[in-house]
Amino acid sequence: MKDDRWADDVEFFHENGFVVIRQLFSEQRVDELLGLVERSLNPPLAPVEFEADVHYPGAPVSRQAPGGETPRRLLHAYSRDRLFQSCGDSEVVVTILQRLLGAEAVMLSQNHHNCVMTKFPGFSSRTSWHQDIRYWSFDRPELISTWLALGEETEENGGLLVIPGSHKLQLDRGRLDAALFLRTDLEENRELIEGARVVEMQAGDMLFFHSRTFHAAGQNCTAQVKRSLVYTYRAADNAPIPETRSANFPDIPVS
Repeated sequence: MKDDRWADDVEFFHENGFVVIRQLFSEQRVDELLGLVERSLNPPLAPVEFEADVHYPGAPVSRQAPGGETPRRLLHAYSRDRLFQSCGDSEVVVTILQRLLGAEAVMLSQNHHNCVMTKFPGFSSRTSWHQDIRYWSFDRPELISTWLALGEETEENGGLLVIPGSHKLQLDRGRLDAALFLRTDLEENRELIEGARVVEMQAGDMLFFHSRTFHAAGQNCTAQVKRSLVYTYRAADNAPIPETRSANFPDIPVS
């Protein structure tokens, strides 16, 4: 008999370009992950991306500036520890991905996301409206990222905002700036952004979102560090383009 547990979630995802599955991971697993993240941040264990490296609005201007060594991402999460791996190749996550991608064979990318995202108070940056596929290179722009909340995610602490249904859009190049972010000086883009929605989550919730879904995030205006575990997946027959960043490291089969 076909497993229809996720039928409504699959339908919502295809219509909106994202879906949140509540309490997909237990409190115990979240606590274990938080402990591992804390050990990986104090001191920050390489490879690490710092806020100063991205040059986004609100980020320190250099690593030598105040807050310049504020971590933004702990990179290569999957290969860091079996605990991170157990989330990336979790049976329930892979089952949902198979339904969303319409594919039995699913691959985890080692080149995109594959990280612990952190957002520290005081020195976190803002990320403008963009699609992840803008800097990824695959046969088809049909990838899915997972975002596991390891604590509360709200607009106040820099949680994600998404534009529902934007994964279906075909925008003229002129609506994007040189870095392929949505231009906010255009009326048609402002109208699009007015339909944005905050993705509010609690620890253990997981967001699945399409690589073409426009999303953004603000700064962390609270006193607590926000932490999330993020991976990206593709169908096995959706290959990375050779000699691009998407093909730097081999992808990992998870089903």
